[in-house]
Amino acid sequence: MSTELRYNEYYNMQESFGWLYERSLNQCTKGINLYEIITSKQNILLAYRIIKSNTGSNTTGADNLTIKDFKIKSQDNFIEEIQKTLENYVPQPVRRVLIPKPNGEKRPLSIPTLNDRKHSTTNRVES
Repeated sequence: MSTELRYNEYYNMQESFGWLYERSLNQCTKGINLYEIITSKQNILLAYRIIKSNTGSNTTGADNLTIKDFKIKSQDNFIEEIQKTLENYVPQPVRRVLIPKPNGEKRPLSIPTLNDRKHSTTNRVES
């Protein structure tokens, strides 16, 4: 079982993700309140956990922040802060770096700000 699937189950989100996936397969998307699911306490905590476990969370984005700058002192305050930022969310510019390839060429890599990583993970809906 994948770590992410265990996280989904730990935060009771797997059932919601499965339900959304089934609805999308059948193109039955009317009446789904995605915003409510995205901003739920469980989904926000799941997103934080996924980001925290990702090694990229220690790489600074354009805002020069890493996961270490986002300590949860109060779970309720943290969730409320995320919910408020999602109300008028606008993505920030990314930090662009070139990564060397084995053949000597370089490939571009865009590193989003930590806030944008939180939002993109929060907004991800998977089966």
